[in-house]
Amino acid sequence: MAGPVSAPPPPSSLSLQVLAAGTLAFLTLGVIQAMYGPAFGLFQARYGISTAGVGLIASAHFLGSALAPPLVGVLLTRLSLRRVVVGSVLTLAAGVSTVAVAPVWALAVGGALLGGFGLGGVSGALNAAYASIGTRAINLVNAVFGVGSILSPLLVAGSGGNLAVPFLSVAALCGLTLLVARLWGFPAMRETPLPDAPGRLGVQVALFLLLIALYVSLEVGFGAWAGRHLQSLGVAAFALVVSGYWGGLTVGRILTGLFGARVRPHRLVLGCAALTVVFALAATQAALAPVAYVLAGLALGPVFGTTLVWTTRHLPARLVPFLLTSGSVGGIAAPWGLGVLSARHGPDAVPVTLALLAGLLCVVVWATRRVTQMAVLPAAGQPT
Repeated sequence: MAGPVSAPPPPSSLSLQVLAAGTLAFLTLGVIQAMYGPAFGLFQARYGISTAGVGLIASAHFLGSALAPPLVGVLLTRLSLRRVVVGSVLTLAAGVSTVAVAPVWALAVGGALLGGFGLGGVSGALNAAYASIGTRAINLVNAVFGVGSILSPLLVAGSGGNLAVPFLSVAALCGLTLLVARLWGFPAMRETPLPDAPGRLGVQVALFLLLIALYVSLEVGFGAWAGRHLQSLGVAAFALVVSGYWGGLTVGRILTGLFGARVRPHRLVLGCAALTVVFALAATQAALAPVAYVLAGLALGPVFGTTLVWTTRHLPARLVPFLLTSGSVGGIAAPWGLGVLSARHGPDAVPVTLALLAGLLCVVVWATRRVTQMAVLPAAGQPT
């Protein structure tokens, strides 16, 4: 049995020292994560790439971001959080700088892969750290990620057609993140000892993996297919509604960052999952669909960060990067699966399928609660 890992307890309040570097880091991640799609036209103009081929650079970025978290989990057992994050930020800066100045397409794609790897490293390490602090901290920094994603298309649009400008801006944000980290550092990561029973540990890990995969499936599924469903209903402002969905996701995280500490993580996640079922079913009705999709974003907003907080109360925080890999699986499978169902049964299958996924999420949350509750029963007085 592994004993408790010695680490300073996290601060009880969200001070500038706790949030400064992490907030800037997540803003940077949000900007680059949403940058490739709006920049497709600039890539085509520079390299003469076809419409069918330009998406390769975004795929390379997301592949890199999916490969990094398992390595981060290993590195966190040997290196400090600061070293892992600084190395990942430098990797991200090197990648986006390569994309900005690459003379040939292949080098630009390689830079995107490298930058994605850096992004995955920063995300995995800092999500683990902020999850160990609590519900407010992780939801606030993930809300800033959403703000970065909103700003990113504006940065590309304001570049005057110069591909280097938006990507070098991300490199500059990386440098600013490192400067702020030098001044205030990164938060300490509190560790929870491994459960006594290895079998119970495996069940907990499996359930949290499934929970995160289902959440990402819902987040990406709504974002990718709500617009298509709305188009089929004749909603002219479908793009505005999809933007409202992502805005609702960000607002949900901000509200949870402000007030979420008042609710236990498992109750908050279960309540949000149940509301998502309601809003997905409401989206099957044409008159309610636009508002329902925005409210679904608001309901889903708190789930990701709060689930990671819940995880760190029962498993070591250094396992969080490994768990994040399941999110990549959900992000890959959901858009494809919804596309197949939409093609076979029509666009109306989209909200029905999302409601079923949200219902399954409720079941998994309930099962996870039961297992984690059983895990702490022997330890009298241990908070759950």
